[in-house]
Amino acid sequence: MEGVINTTGRRKSAVARLFMSDGKGSILINNRTLENYFPATRYQYVVMQPLNLLELADKYDIKVTVSGGGETGQAEAIRLAISRALVELDAERKSALRKAGFVTRDPRVKERKKPGQPSARKQFQFSKR
Repeated sequence: MEGVINTTGRRKSAVARLFMSDGKGSILINNRTLENYFPATRYQYVVMQPLNLLELADKYDIKVTVSGGGETGQAEAIRLAISRALVELDAERKSALRKAGFVTRDPRVKERKKPGQPSARKQFQFSKR
């Protein structure tokens, strides 16, 4: 691999910009280690899923800047960015990643609040008289 692979991943309102290069497997998220940025092991697992699936966890150095959203959205945005970078390096990996569901962007986002209502779907109590 020559240089750095640059990809983007999105989920809900989170946006992750990823830079991947050859290395020893270090992952930096907003200049912090993976374990420091996501103390909960479930988010560490989500981020590592595409690398563990293809057994490439110690082959690439990854630097991510992520903003917006919460922990779940950020972790899944990073996962999508990593998957896209791995596909960009080798197109033959796409079928395995697609089978696991890591290539498709999840389109679900929060529904907007409507005017004259307390929230998106909730309505004020109807009074007949």
